[in-house]
Amino acid sequence: MAQQTNIAAQTAFGEAVVAGDLDALDGIVATDSTDHDPAPGQGPGAEGYKAMFGELRTAFPDLHIDVEHLVATDDELAFAYVISGTHLGPLLGRPATGRKVRYRGMQISRFDRDGKLVERWGSSDELGMLRQLGLVEV
Repeated sequence: MAQQTNIAAQTAFGEAVVAGDLDALDGIVATDSTDHDPAPGQGPGAEGYKAMFGELRTAFPDLHIDVEHLVATDDELAFAYVISGTHLGPLLGRPATGRKVRYRGMQISRFDRDGKLVERWGSSDELGMLRQLGLVEV
């Protein structure tokens, strides 16, 4: 049953981000949660996630996350996802380009007995996103 609770918590996290209801993360993320792969300048816990996803949603107001594959144990989830959206706001100090992006990522989330996110490891193709926006050349 813990698997279903954790899947529900991770689903609620993603839905909160997509809907822009970032205050909902307070009920999903443990107070002492650790992000092992934080975004530049990302603070700890729910506040760090809210700031980071707030910036991403400002840059991509139509942000969407599709989970493509999910594996769950009693206390961990691993999933592959695709993020998509249109760059309509500032990102990393750069103005909007109006370009659409679609990039992949993977994440491992660990939950406590209460179904709260306590640890996260993840990676997304941020370089690919920046290339699609024309902000970097490689």
